[in-house]
Amino acid sequence: MSTAESLRVPYFRPCISDDEISEVVACLKSGWLTTGPRVERFESEFCQAVRGKYGIAVNSCTAALHLAVEALGLQPGQAVLVPTMTFASTAEVVRYQGAIPILVDCDPLTFHIDLKDAESKLSRLRAGTLPFTDKVDPVGIIPVHVGGAMIDMEQVQSFADDHGLWVVEDAAHAFPAAIKSKGSDGWRYCGENTAAVTCFSFYTNKTITTAEGGMAVTRDQALADRIRQMSLHGLSHDAWNRYRGGAAWDYRIVAPGYKYNMTDVAASLGIIQLQRAEELRCQRETIAASYSEQLRNVDEIELPESFEDRIHAWHLFPIRLCLDRLSVDRNVFIQRMKELGVGCSVHWRPLHLHPYYESLGWEANDLPIATREWQRLISLPIYPGMREQETRHVVDVVRGLCGNFSLRPTPERR
Repeated sequence: MSTAESLRVPYFRPCISDDEISEVVACLKSGWLTTGPRVERFESEFCQAVRGKYGIAVNSCTAALHLAVEALGLQPGQAVLVPTMTFASTAEVVRYQGAIPILVDCDPLTFHIDLKDAESKLSRLRAGTLPFTDKVDPVGIIPVHVGGAMIDMEQVQSFADDHGLWVVEDAAHAFPAAIKSKGSDGWRYCGENTAAVTCFSFYTNKTITTAEGGMAVTRDQALADRIRQMSLHGLSHDAWNRYRGGAAWDYRIVAPGYKYNMTDVAASLGIIQLQRAEELRCQRETIAASYSEQLRNVDEIELPESFEDRIHAWHLFPIRLCLDRLSVDRNVFIQRMKELGVGCSVHWRPLHLHPYYESLGWEANDLPIATREWQRLISLPIYPGMREQETRHVVDVVRGLCGNFSLRPTPERR
């Protein structure tokens, strides 16, 4: 068996250096493991990186999203526009509050929330022609920066302003990411006052990691105070320091909060990963450029969009199969990729095609673009530390399978 045939490329591999390990060990030796000085440092330095004002570190992006909608006062009988092309968290935090997620179709090129469909959904909501949405009041919208390329948040905010909606950003894929400010040569970073609250993920396969973790960033002090309070059981602010020397032991419960706080052990990873964030992003960008160059002439696939006016985080590199040019479907293609040693994934099965949302009345033809496009999607491995022979193997496998399964009359390849 040749080296190429025996090579196994995982879908993801964490990029942890000796510096992260040393910082975690230092934390373990410090005697302070839970929320403390390292969390405070991570919050401060992350806010500086995204040009935000207040940052609250929590144990997941899901927690950040939940705390954001809670702080904004989301109530039963209200509705929030949510893209169907997203992970479970974006919509489930709306359900946590007893409110209704109104699923919105995606743009066919970027997979971002389609504001034209959002407009249509609002019209249908007001007309009472959407499933399970009688007498609900739309109050918010949660856009998702799919794969690490920012949606135009100025357009989103304009749409929200026109309809009296608040905006919470699901930026799980989008650090570090930015978009050119209109009428300016400067960059507007994701989290730089781009929404009422911007929520980031530091899950193990994200662009920087704390193993598990997230961050809520806002410029509104009242929102920040509420998010921080609710992230630890709804305790009064004086309770946060009660275990430090000289602090009072007493505390007050002022609201029924949650256990969402980040630990110093997790923040130890984040502090060093944050210092390496641009280096890690550049490595992913190099891999994305290599894929794009080597696969650009393969007629059986479509490559992800790139944007001159955006700094792309490249959390994902999703290709789309041209199924009308192939003799197999996406699932068979993925199976063959894995058999040939290439880990891959799909982002995502749209929410409306999951049993829970189907049971609420959503059907495939309610969101036709997402229904069609997700069947063509495959996310290729892209992570810092990928070796050249690994990226080459991924390319060779994709090109080889496209050639083997092509429906073109000639076997000749470009």
